[in-house]
Amino acid sequence: MESNRRVMTIPNLLSAFRILLVPVIAWLYCGKGDYPLTAGVLLLSGATDIVDGFIARRFHMTSDLGKVLDPVADKLTQAVALGCLLTRFPAVWWLMAVLVIKEALMAAMGIFVIRRTGVVYSAAWHGKLAACILYAVILTHIVWYNIPAELSACFAAAGTAGMLLSLTMYATQNVRRVKGSAQ
Repeated sequence: MESNRRVMTIPNLLSAFRILLVPVIAWLYCGKGDYPLTAGVLLLSGATDIVDGFIARRFHMTSDLGKVLDPVADKLTQAVALGCLLTRFPAVWWLMAVLVIKEALMAAMGIFVIRRTGVVYSAAWHGKLAACILYAVILTHIVWYNIPAELSACFAAAGTAGMLLSLTMYATQNVRRVKGSAQ
C-alpha cells in the first residue's frame, strides 16, 4: 500500500483523539465553567497536534488522510473554542467570522488545487503561525476571564490579522501551483 494512502497511523489516531476532545472543551467551558481545566484540555489538544506532526514527519507516517484530518481537528477545535468564548467576549465575533470565511475559501481552493494538480498539500509555515496566534488569543481569553474589553479587541485584531495574512499567502501559493500544473 502506498504510504500516502495509509489510514491507521499514529498521527491519524492522534488527530481523531483531538476531534474527540472538541465536545469536552465545549462542555468544560460552557457546561462546567471550569476555565483552568478547559485551558488544560486545549493545551493537551495542542500537544497532541505537535506530537502527531513530529511522528508523521520523523517516521514517514504522512498520509493524504492525515493532511486532511489534522487541519479538520484544528479548525473544529478553534471554532468550538471561539464559540465558547463568544458567550463572554464580544470582540471574538471578528475572529469567528474571519475563521469561517477563511476556512470556506481555503476548502474551496484546496479542492480546486487537488483536482487540478492531483496533489494534497500540507500546511505551510504561515498557516501554523496563524494557528499559534489564534490559540494564544483563545488561551488568553480562557485563562484571563476578566480581560478588559479593549485588550480583548486588540488580541482579536492580532488573531484576525494573522489569519488574513495566511489566507493571502495560501491564495498566492495555490495560484502558483495551479499555473505550474497547467504548463
